[in-house]
Amino acid sequence: MQATDVAAPRRILLAAPRGYCAGVDRAVIAVEKAIEQYGAPVYVRKQIVHNVHVVSELEKSGAIFVDEVDEVPEGSHIVFSAHGVSPAVVQGAADRGLAAIDATCPLVTKVHREAVRFAKQDYRILLIGHAGHEEVEGTMGHAPERTILIGTPEEADTVEVPDSDALIWLSQTTLSVDETMETVRRLRARFPHLQDPPSDDICYATQNRQVAIKKVAPDADLVIVVGSANSSNSVRLVEVALEYGARAAYRVDYASEIKQEWLEGVATVGVTSGASVPEVLVEQVLADLADAGFADVEVVKTAEEDLLFSLPKELRTTASGEQDARALGGRTRS
Repeated sequence: MQATDVAAPRRILLAAPRGYCAGVDRAVIAVEKAIEQYGAPVYVRKQIVHNVHVVSELEKSGAIFVDEVDEVPEGSHIVFSAHGVSPAVVQGAADRGLAAIDATCPLVTKVHREAVRFAKQDYRILLIGHAGHEEVEGTMGHAPERTILIGTPEEADTVEVPDSDALIWLSQTTLSVDETMETVRRLRARFPHLQDPPSDDICYATQNRQVAIKKVAPDADLVIVVGSANSSNSVRLVEVALEYGARAAYRVDYASEIKQEWLEGVATVGVTSGASVPEVLVEQVLADLADAGFADVEVVKTAEEDLLFSLPKELRTTASGEQDARALGGRTRS
């Protein structure tokens, strides 16, 4: 990329927090360690996290990604992705004699447990989320007879609910906070007895990355979000950036996808990344932008993140039985 003529000094506003969250780190390390411990190949149901670079690197190490458990040879090791699975998938793996390692993000597991608990209490669950997303399919699978999916605020205006006396809403963990609360507002206008979940379902990392880009967006001529097209939280970051004042915003997997014309008339570039993006991809973006004259980088930090999640129990020790140094996830990884 080349520098363009602009009146103001060129600069980058680098959002923080960004990139890997604790749940993603835990899931990626789980696959890496399973390959080390059991040998290649290790099978993974769906993409372990929604990032093409991460998946590609794990494939090089010996991971094989499949859509369903019936594609896995009997007796093999299989890792369930960070997005979680339904009880039917767990049973399917058991029926094939697969050694299953559950890398579901603990924050998704929390939503699963809420769905089971409220279904047992005869609540009707209004699940806010995107149809077809692995996380939504997993959550609905825990209470299929009691759950109604709502994809947009507009759907909240028309959804039909069999009864309205015992209603509670839950959500996919990677949604836009603002859009989710608008959906809840519309639901409550129709169903005044609608109850809130015991705690926020939208994960801390999703919220933190949205808050950070909200701070960056009003001052940005251009926002670049590093993340994959199937990463819900990455796509939301583009939408949030535009909603909060960025003149333009684009999502890229790699720095090479940034187009020269995006930089025309741009003095300030905001940069962030989704929760499943390794920092090395952001560093490549910063390097390419520096070549175009954007060498001044200002970090805009809105929160500190120190949450750690233990690895799945099968992977917390080394082959000799000692505690593995990677037993906790949540680090910034390159």
